[in-house]
Order: sequence, then C-alpha cells, then structure tokens
Amino acid sequence: MKSNSIVSRNNRSIFEPSVYLEVLEMFGRYSCQSLYAEINFWSIGKTAFFLGGGRRRIFFMKIVFRHSFEKIISIENILEAWKEFVKGKRNKKDVREFYSGLMDNILELHSDLENQTYQHGGYKAFRINDPKPRSIHKASVRDRLLHRAVYRVLYPFFDKIFISDSFSCRNDKGTHKALNRFRSFAYKVSKNNTRTCWVLKCDIRKFFENINHDILLEILNKYIPDKNIIWLLEKIIRGFSSKPNTGLPLGNLTSQLLVNIYMNKFDQFVRHKLKVKYYIRYADDFVVLLDDKNWLEKKIEPIRNVLTKNLKLEFHPDKVFIKTLASGLDFLGWVHFPDCRILRTTTKTRMFKRIKESPIAETLNSYLGLLKHGNTQKIKNLVCGGIR
Repeated sequence: MKSNSIVSRNNRSIFEPSVYLEVLEMFGRYSCQSLYAEINFWSIGKTAFFLGGGRRRIFFMKIVFRHSFEKIISIENILEAWKEFVKGKRNKKDVREFYSGLMDNILELHSDLENQTYQHGGYKAFRINDPKPRSIHKASVRDRLLHRAVYRVLYPFFDKIFISDSFSCRNDKGTHKALNRFRSFAYKVSKNNTRTCWVLKCDIRKFFENINHDILLEILNKYIPDKNIIWLLEKIIRGFSSKPNTGLPLGNLTSQLLVNIYMNKFDQFVRHKLKVKYYIRYADDFVVLLDDKNWLEKKIEPIRNVLTKNLKLEFHPDKVFIKTLASGLDFLGWVHFPDCRILRTTTKTRMFKRIKESPIAETLNSYLGLLKHGNTQKIKNLVCGGIR
C-alpha cells in the first residue's frame, strides 16, 4: 500500500525521530529533506521482523530524481555551466572560437536539445603516460559544455546515494582522503598494530573501456523517471564506444559520474550484503581490510561473480591478491605499512624526471604538496634543494 506522505509503523508516524532513525539504519543516511529527490515508502504485506526487540513492518524505499529535463537544458543552467567550464581554458583555441559566438552557440544548443535533434559529436583521441599509457578522448566544446550542464544537476542527487568510502571524482573526497581513510581502517583492524591486518586488493581490468551501455542505462532508468533525461543521457553514453555497446571516454566529466553510478550497486553489495565494514574504492581499485585471511579468501569469488554477472566487468588477472599490511601494500601511489607509508618507486622516478624537465616553482610546489602525505623527508630535501 503506497503512502504519499506519511506511513505509520505500529501507529507511529514515519517521521517520528525514533522511527525515522530506524528507517535510516535500514536504508542508509539519505536525507528525506533533500531538494533533489522524492522518497516514497511502501509497506510490504504483513511481513515483520525484529529490530530493537519489537515487531516492525518492513518498508521499501525508492529514491527518485525529481529535477526535470527542462531544468537541465535551460539557458540559465547552460550559462552557469559555461562559467564553470571556461575556468582555466579561456586561452584554448577551440574555447575562444566557441566564445566568439557564445550566445548564438548556447541558443542553438538549447534549441537542439529542446527539439530533441541534438546529436553528440565525435572525439579527438590522444595518449598520455600517467603513469601507464592511457587513451584520452576529448569532445568538442559544445558537447563538453552540455556535459557540464548535465553534471551540475545530476551530481548533487547521485552523490547522496553513494557510500561514503567511494573516493574517486567526488567533491570533498579524492586520493588524500582515501589514503587517510585507509590508515584509519588499518589502525582499527590491527587494534593499533597489535594484531595482523590482512588486505584484499583488487583491480578491475580496463574499467572505463568495459562499462556496458545497456546496464548503465538500466541503472539510470531506476532513478530517473523523466524519459527525456534518459534520452539525453543515452545520446551522451552512446556517443562513444570502445567496442559495440561498451565503453565510456576517459576525459568526459559525465564519465566520472556515470562510472560511480555504475559501481554503486557493487559498493552497496560489498558494504551491506557481504557486511564488509572496512572497504574503500577509488575508481577501478578497491581494498578490503580484515584480521581474518580465510574470510577474505572466501569472498573473492562472490565479489568476482557480482562484477561479472551484474556489471560485465572482470578483475585484472595479475592484480588480485591478499597480503599483510606489514609486508607493504601498494595502493593509490603509495606503499602502506602499519606505521608509515612511502612513495611508490615508479611514482618517485616519474616525479624526479618531471622536476628535471621542468624545475619551476609550480612543479616543485605541486610535488611538495604530494609528499606531505607520507614519510618522505629525504625526498622533500632533494626537491627543496632543486633537482639539476
């Protein structure tokens, strides 16, 4: 039985503090007061369970994105997206060309979206080595502006449904917070280094290249009832493929959000179904920390099965292992030990090479900022002394 506003639990309002907290414990910390979602509750038959010693009716919670297609494609939103997009890019040739007819270009984009005649353009590909070779695909300014307009409306909603320990491409997250979280987890698992901390580390093979378009759109459909928004997202998603019906481009702002949406079900499975407390994911890398090696060994196959069957992803064959933290665990560019972390050798070599190629203050300061997050005093001294 659906309730549009208030659902009772044993004749109590769902929004009574004690009941509300029970629901949040069941379904996470999503705020019912969010401006970005409508949350509906259904009671399921007469099924009951025990929570805090009393009988409770079970509820299903559906979180639905309630912004409209018109909001995303509005000229106001596109203009705000332009202000964000253009920062640090004003001197780029393609950006200058788009800016020379800015309002005409924005009005044309808005019209194409409104009439649903918009077609995503092609990409320019180039290679980087950071640290391993990667293919980056760059969309046109027009398409990247649209990506920004979509992102700035969708991100606040979806960010609320992600687990707190997913750290890639999210506001107030990032590499350094993931490193600190890892250290905090290691202390808790090892009881302040008084017992062995085991770490399961996994890497997903060719992550962006293997995102399945149909699965991604199926996930998006569960959250977004507006079919016009789905139409737009499908244009963006299917505007690129590394192989038929598969792949998202490295370099798109929307790709960063979409891969987190894609992986959210996996994150929820690990955290809630497997009941893993000490789990961290950063893009295609994730770790599980525990004091029980046997338990970790038994969970590799369930984790692999969910990735393969539900998401059509697979582990990198050479990058799945369980080892003690005391033996050194390579994660996010650093090698972690119980009482310290040191810079990965390949990261250090790459850093020295870049400093020699460009020994300017900006380069030196950026690496000093990196080095402050580990045990690197000797390396800091070399950097501060200037590398010749």
